[in-house]
Amino acid sequence: MRPSMALLRSIILFFLICFASDSIGKEEQEEEFSEELLLRPLPDRKVLAYFHFESRVPPTDTYGRHHHLFPKAIYQLVHKFRVREMEMSFTQGRWNYERWGGYDPISSSNAKPPGVELWAVFDVPQHQIDASWKNLTHTLSGLFCASINFLESSTTYSSPDWGFQPSLGNSRYGTLPREAVCTENLTPWLKLLPCRDKAGLSALMDRPSIYRGFYHSQRLRLTSAEFDSVGMNSGIVLEQTLTVVLQPSTLGTGTMYSSGSSLQPSWSISSLFGRKVSGKCVLAKSSNVYVQLESGLVSELKNLWKENERSEADILAFEGSWANSGFELSVVPDKVIKEASSLGKGGPSFLYEFLIKNYNDSKPFDLGFTWKFPIYWSCLQAPLHASRFLMGSGNERGAIAISLKPSQQSGDFYSVDINEDNCRLRVDVFQVVPWYVKVYYHTLRVFVNEQLQSLADVVERMHVSPSEDKVSPGLMEMVLKLPCGVKSAALTIEFDKGFLHIDEYPPDANQGFDIPSAVVSFPDFQSSMHFLGDNFLNNSPMLSKLQERSPVLSYTEVLLVPLTTPDFSMPYNVITITCTVFALYFGSLLNALRRRVGEEERRLKSKAAKKTGRLHLLLSKLSAKLRGRPWEPPQSPPSSSSSSLVSSKLILKVILVAGIAAGWQYYFG
Repeated sequence: MRPSMALLRSIILFFLICFASDSIGKEEQEEEFSEELLLRPLPDRKVLAYFHFESRVPPTDTYGRHHHLFPKAIYQLVHKFRVREMEMSFTQGRWNYERWGGYDPISSSNAKPPGVELWAVFDVPQHQIDASWKNLTHTLSGLFCASINFLESSTTYSSPDWGFQPSLGNSRYGTLPREAVCTENLTPWLKLLPCRDKAGLSALMDRPSIYRGFYHSQRLRLTSAEFDSVGMNSGIVLEQTLTVVLQPSTLGTGTMYSSGSSLQPSWSISSLFGRKVSGKCVLAKSSNVYVQLESGLVSELKNLWKENERSEADILAFEGSWANSGFELSVVPDKVIKEASSLGKGGPSFLYEFLIKNYNDSKPFDLGFTWKFPIYWSCLQAPLHASRFLMGSGNERGAIAISLKPSQQSGDFYSVDINEDNCRLRVDVFQVVPWYVKVYYHTLRVFVNEQLQSLADVVERMHVSPSEDKVSPGLMEMVLKLPCGVKSAALTIEFDKGFLHIDEYPPDANQGFDIPSAVVSFPDFQSSMHFLGDNFLNNSPMLSKLQERSPVLSYTEVLLVPLTTPDFSMPYNVITITCTVFALYFGSLLNALRRRVGEEERRLKSKAAKKTGRLHLLLSKLSAKLRGRPWEPPQSPPSSSSSSLVSSKLILKVILVAGIAAGWQYYFG
């Protein structure tokens, strides 16, 4: 008995040790969720608000299929369609690259084209990619209450090779420029968060405050290593960002100074969003708010201190403090983070960090930013500013033109002399054109400094996929090598406008048809921010993301092409008059066929009986006495005459209706 009890105890102890080791291993790899907000003053009297939410789940092989924080719908989507990487954005408005910047990581990664943009990479065989893409679009359409299922048609998506993102393979790309963005898309997006919009930083997303902004873009980025044997430790990473450009509306913003300039509007979190932060989401590992001062703004603040005759020690102390004579913060920051280096001449930028875990319902967080003096600065821009427009007139032919002009900081991008002959600037152009815009790629012309250039001298690489009517759109991927000191560059390509079937026209066909935005990128230039010290990066996924190097890219305008539209009122008129004639024909014919002679005789007799009533008899007798004539009672009309009258009317009606029908069939049949 005793040996069996000892054996049982040893077995139980063994299982307890295994369970403890398993639980320790699971504690090392747990689900994580973080929420962060970055606020940045903009030069044109606006404020950029950048929300960043990140959810991580360990690999299924080590963690299992049951999750506490990670949204189940996204997990099932990844495994159902074997998605390796996916990005989807809903955007209202257009990013202003000249005023809001085009070189920083936020503008390169979160400035999206209007409408819906979706691209995905699948881990399936080549012949199954299209089927996976169609199923994915239908799933996302139901999940986010949008018209993403319109991207299932082969006429709306393309297969980029290397022009969009060189590292992608087995990918599909599609856009819906005319998709309207509203709260029906934001609410499902917020439901993917553990606390939704009930607690934490997501509680600031007041619908009227967000949608009255000048720019609004909600983005969902998904990266999965579930099907990669190499990266077994990364699992699935879901990144949700919301980028909003708001206009502060506070009192005292129109103060004028002796120089004739006005003070920028002061703002606070409650004035921007109408709410305060009452604490962090209890499920969030980190919850922080940052205020960023760009390098151009930091340079102007330093110049302001120099004008006030501050010493060098005061200027150096400014770099490590938050108090200065240019603006004032209502809350003392918990930490001041300095950028290690910057591309601009103004020096590195600064980040003021505020920890939301120190605030609660009794002590809400309401950061205020008050300007003291007028300050003007400019944001970092891409080497070249890209814009696109249409040329030509009429409903038959036209041309698409892409213009490239150097920005103000273009000279700061080159470490060599821009006048040297071997200095070249690489520009990648990615453009998708619908099938009804028939592009002639052999008409491509490139102008550099208003001079026509040979394609062999400028175009280094080019990949073209011509469109096929009602099957696939046209795709153009191009690599340009321009001189570093280029003053202007332009690309033109001609096209013909096709004809659509009447069923293919949208309800508002006279408004025009949209050509999606083109993507212009500069692979030689990488946008990133490097901060001094790495201890805080482990607690801030957003700052870690800003440190990643990403290519500088920008989206052009959406083009509106007017196509020849038929007179949609003509079918309506034809249908109306046809239905009217048929109604008269069949109505009269049925009325004539269903009417009986006996009913007509009874009707005539009833009329005669009414006329021979007592009152009528008295009146007739009275009139006979007055005239001195004998009174004669009225007699009913003979039935033969009435029957002949009715039959003649029937014959005339039938002949008339038959004649009308025969004439209509002859002239219009």
